[in-house]
Amino acid sequence: MAFGFTYNSPVGKWLGFVAAVWVQAISGNNYTFSNYSDALKSLMALTQLQLNNLSVAKDVGKAFGILAGLASDRLSTPVILLIGGIEGFIGYGVQWLVVSGIIKPLPYWIMCIFLCMGGNSTTWMNTAILVTCIRNFRKNRGPVTGILKGYVGLSTAIFTDICSALFASDPSTFLLLLAVVPFSVCLAAIVFLREIPPSSTSVEEKEEVKYFGVINVIAVVIAVYLLVFDISAPHGRIFSQIFAAILLVLLGSPLLIPIYLMVKKSIRDNSENLDVEGSNNIVEPLLLGEETVKKEVVVVEEHAVAVVEVDEEKGPLVIGEDHTIFEAMRTLDFWILFVSFLCGVGTGLTVMNNLGQMGLALGYVDVSIFVSLTSIWGFFGRIVSGSVSEYFIKKAAVPRPIWNAASQILMALGYILLAMAMPGSLYIGSIVVGICYGVRLAISVPTASELFGLKYYGLIYNVLILNLPLGSFLFSGLLAGLLYDSQATKTAGGGNTCVGAHCYRLVFIVMSIACIVGFVLDILLTIRTKNLYARIYASRKAKKTSTVLS
Repeated sequence: MAFGFTYNSPVGKWLGFVAAVWVQAISGNNYTFSNYSDALKSLMALTQLQLNNLSVAKDVGKAFGILAGLASDRLSTPVILLIGGIEGFIGYGVQWLVVSGIIKPLPYWIMCIFLCMGGNSTTWMNTAILVTCIRNFRKNRGPVTGILKGYVGLSTAIFTDICSALFASDPSTFLLLLAVVPFSVCLAAIVFLREIPPSSTSVEEKEEVKYFGVINVIAVVIAVYLLVFDISAPHGRIFSQIFAAILLVLLGSPLLIPIYLMVKKSIRDNSENLDVEGSNNIVEPLLLGEETVKKEVVVVEEHAVAVVEVDEEKGPLVIGEDHTIFEAMRTLDFWILFVSFLCGVGTGLTVMNNLGQMGLALGYVDVSIFVSLTSIWGFFGRIVSGSVSEYFIKKAAVPRPIWNAASQILMALGYILLAMAMPGSLYIGSIVVGICYGVRLAISVPTASELFGLKYYGLIYNVLILNLPLGSFLFSGLLAGLLYDSQATKTAGGGNTCVGAHCYRLVFIVMSIACIVGFVLDILLTIRTKNLYARIYASRKAKKTSTVLS
């Protein structure tokens, strides 16, 4: 019991999910590098290749997410959140000390370590949130992943716009926010987020869908609100302060769900107490009978599960059952998902890490608008694809990977548009890349849980996101860094710069080819998992029919 609620109650369950939403709304700091990369480049007199390798260092932090995955089966959710919060506080705190001038620039390799720490901090936060919430709401994995990953996408815009509104996009203040805010929110989430039993009845599942719909609406309102603020710039100081205040209220509004449940429970308890006082002898046998029925149902369900487990031990594992990471890695489906994920997120990260230099190359002085656009439209990609893919699984057994295939083709077209460098192409390209990157994350995460089960999901998820540092190294560190430097001219400070559409043209062409390869792989995975999603569809339909008959 804490603050008048129990963790296993609906109130506690939704308070935990709201806390998870807040953590995700501040844990996208790994995507904000473009907001302060130019300050690091000038301060440390870096070439573009050196700067890109700094961005790779922060993404390499994701590679150590395997530690978070291993810990997810051994440590509690609060401990995992605390580790992530402390690591981010140190990693971004040191970067703030350097950029603010409080300390002198550290050696390059030491800066790589602290960027790596900052990047790794998000793996602990995301692992704690995703593993816990997918297990708590396992019948609604698509909406859960879409909402949580959606708020991660929005977090970049939230940080960027608040800093722009209150501190004129100062990179030093921005890094201070990245150090302090996530740490503080993680401390708050530690109080509420726990792993609890999932819903056991169709009524509870329907209520979950309804409440997820409310949170989706709130998230869309926040995204539109941020978008309007971005496209209506510039703003005065008072207007910006009002914007920031309203944004904080909107971020707090999901609390209305647990508050509503608390009030509803209080009214129901008072009503039941009155009924018990008036008819004690009648109610007790009824309650006893109801309890007996529930126990019988549980026994039957547990027996069914036990039979399935015995069958599993007799033969080899099939897709859809619980796999260890080594069992998963011995399947072709894992590597198809892994490589297609690499093509999507690796190229998407390259755009996000290089938006600052891409904007400057095309003559834009302030590139924060592109960072925000990528973030906001990435949110729409995540939240819509999560709910839409879940809907089509339930209605027509449509395999979830088909949506990844669609996003890969759209992303390839976006890169071709960016390569053409027509007027306004960076605006459109930022939106397209944001949407497709968001779809890729929101679809791949629940797909992995459906293919390989939830028992070892924490580690499987963190092995899958090794694609983030690997993709960042291949596409951003090597491809974009080397090709940019080959086109750039040396500057007096020891760095270099490139101006013109040619700076990134070949980069975009290569990345569009990579996305086409990813599209082919996603189509192949769609075909291979058709039977799995047919079984999921049949299982849910059978359960729904039995509920109606009963």
